[in-house]
Amino acid sequence: MQHVCVLISKPGSGAITDAVVAAVGGHSGVTGPGRWLCPNEAWETGISLASDAAEDFKPARDSLADEIRDLMGGAPVDVAIVPAGHRRKRLLIADMDSTMIEQECIDELAGALGLKERVAAITERAMRGEIAFEPAVRERVGLLKGLTRDEIGQIADARISLMPGACTLVRTMRASGAYTALVSGGFTIFTSRIARIIGFDMNRANELLFEDDRLTGAVAEPILGQDAKRQTLLELVESHGLDMAETLAVGDGANDLAMIRLAGTGVAYRAKPAVAAAADVRIDHGDLTALLYLQGYTSAEFTG
Repeated sequence: MQHVCVLISKPGSGAITDAVVAAVGGHSGVTGPGRWLCPNEAWETGISLASDAAEDFKPARDSLADEIRDLMGGAPVDVAIVPAGHRRKRLLIADMDSTMIEQECIDELAGALGLKERVAAITERAMRGEIAFEPAVRERVGLLKGLTRDEIGQIADARISLMPGACTLVRTMRASGAYTALVSGGFTIFTSRIARIIGFDMNRANELLFEDDRLTGAVAEPILGQDAKRQTLLELVESHGLDMAETLAVGDGANDLAMIRLAGTGVAYRAKPAVAAAADVRIDHGDLTALLYLQGYTSAEFTG
């Protein structure tokens, strides 16, 4: 199987210098001259792995990526090694909080009640996989009892911001014929809004329960967690007649692990350590347009 090594930096950083390209291009596994996807921000070249055997593939890929990072002398550049086949994906399934947006919505809601620090601590533990996701949702939502719909709308307007590159990622993939799904362990009151702004085809999340336009402190069951995200990926692959290799999943927390492991390419975006270790690709420096470079898009092909 042929593979591609992709170098990606933060937009505008110019971190991929000629010296970086020369150092990586000199690696014994490199099989081509390489090409710029975006000058000084994204570059790719063919590369061979020590082993393509299924049981050896991930260790071989991760070891090679580490070798490439070492060659760059600490440059703030992401290194991804991806199969050359099925490069451009036909399905994107994405987490929302701390992935498509810069915040954790439930933490922002808690802030309106003076409980942000308390709730954020629970969120962090759940995203690291230190505590079970579903009871953590119930506990945190219980603390939000009494918030009104109007207050939640004001929080969405004032405190929620899109992750850089989110619109470009989704709109470019859709323009190329891909289907895009926002699937979150958060809440429909936010995902419906964010999906519309960014341009996702669909969204799925948990539903907060209200009485007289105030939160009851409960969430509809069953709670959408890790297994539900995986199941959504399977459903979309079947309904769209896709091969799993044609899918891309991105997230940052433990509740994203199942879909990240199953997808053709699973991306850990500025993720918790356990997620970064499990994913096919780790993005720490680039914005969400990095996911387009992984697929071989050039910056000239971006939409939105």
